[in-house]
Amino acid sequence: MQAISLGHAGILVRANGKTIVCDPWFVPAFFASWFVFPRNDQLSDQLMHDVCNPDFLYISHLHGDHFDERFLAERMNKDTTVLLPGFPTREMERTFNSLGFKNFIRTTNAHEVDLGDHLTVAIHIETSITDGPGGDSALVVSDGSSRLVNQNDCRTNDLEALRSHGPVDLHFLQFSGAIWYPMVYDIDTATKKRLCDEKIESQFARALRYVERIDATHVVPSAGPPCFLDDDLFHLNRIDGSECSIFPDQTEFLERLNAIGRSNGVLNIPGTTLDITSDKSLSVSHSLPDDSVKAIFKHKADDLISYKSDWQSWIDAEKATWAHRSTDLVAQLSLWWEPLLAMAPTLRKLVNGNCLIQTDGLNIYIDFAEGRVRLHDGEDYSFRFTISRDLLETVITRRAVDWSNSLFLSARFSAWRAGEYNEYLYNFFKSLSVERMNRTESEAVRTTKSSDGVESDVEIGDFVVQRRCPHRNADLGEFGQIDGDKLVCTLHGWRFDVNTGKCLNAAERSVRIRRRS
Repeated sequence: MQAISLGHAGILVRANGKTIVCDPWFVPAFFASWFVFPRNDQLSDQLMHDVCNPDFLYISHLHGDHFDERFLAERMNKDTTVLLPGFPTREMERTFNSLGFKNFIRTTNAHEVDLGDHLTVAIHIETSITDGPGGDSALVVSDGSSRLVNQNDCRTNDLEALRSHGPVDLHFLQFSGAIWYPMVYDIDTATKKRLCDEKIESQFARALRYVERIDATHVVPSAGPPCFLDDDLFHLNRIDGSECSIFPDQTEFLERLNAIGRSNGVLNIPGTTLDITSDKSLSVSHSLPDDSVKAIFKHKADDLISYKSDWQSWIDAEKATWAHRSTDLVAQLSLWWEPLLAMAPTLRKLVNGNCLIQTDGLNIYIDFAEGRVRLHDGEDYSFRFTISRDLLETVITRRAVDWSNSLFLSARFSAWRAGEYNEYLYNFFKSLSVERMNRTESEAVRTTKSSDGVESDVEIGDFVVQRRCPHRNADLGEFGQIDGDKLVCTLHGWRFDVNTGKCLNAAERSVRIRRRS
């Protein structure tokens, strides 16, 4: 089996005479903010021909750094067969249809599918609203002698599932940040830096849990980090570690692997070819000389400045396309959102506060309590977003049904909140269609009901803790760890006070915890 890195979560897999392309991302995402790092715009013509004409295409989920609509529409052969995760809605399939794809294999969660010539795949899904109505997915590829797990950024709760098909030779997984928090929040620099460092530690801890449990022969850090080339966002790059950034690169994670005695990490850049031989050893060849590969990370600032120079005209042209015509934003949002708010009384109650959107002198008030969108008239609010008018106009004009996947991940805004994080507010912004809001409200209803099952508590260090994290039901026996006076769920980085059980990320999400007798 051969795997060629395409950058970020992109992989070209060759096995038994067939090819599978995974998550090819080439056009910068999220309003020209996210770029692939290291850059993948200089791959060979032959490799790009193979990428654009595979036997099978697999996209893990609909986020723009995985589902590159522009590239798929303009470059990908529409006759290729798409391997569809068994998501609960057909949104991904409809999106593929709109781009001209017509051949699909619809898979069932975790079930192996025979692609012929002793090549099988299994797609494992996670269906949290965190990633929209579909969720996220991971791919397992087996060719009869070797096995590859492409976990990308799928945060599966079941640590055994991806290994259940047999021993793993190559494990591709995310290790870096993929969110806007805490960089966009209006908080002091020292606090922001501390929160960034905590986020990085949580990301590394989660990735290491997967590494230990899947126990692959070789681990390939992937699906990040992005880099930021626009002048407005360049400060988000993590270059020497002093920045307020949650985006460490591959070399930092490989150092962390080595620190725990795992020397099986593989540094890869776009174009790196990994060959699993018949005796299970790994052959690695980069698309650049070794000294040039090292220079990308050792002299990262210089590399990013050169990269930026090559793309500056594209960035300028892209920003020039953002909407300029002035519209009645309040009327548009009221017409669009009030029917959705009416569908979601439980979600609105769980938001437990109102939201202000500020844009160039206009203050738009989302009254979750009343299910209304109107001009702000001085009322109290718990959440605030400040967004430039041209960007807000563009998001509304395009009827983006997932603002996380369009606006928020761009980090082209600032935010403030009165209290702790409220996931239901963001679930609202991820669910701006009837189909999505139906699922989001159903999930909100489920969270308000107590579990019928009773599970035993688990011991973590000197503490006895309830088994399930109240955030996403993660097994704290697997993902929980004690960090000083905090209990940390490493799946999503949620933290709890060990003395009170109080959640430090969100209100009303405490855990049951006590010291062992």
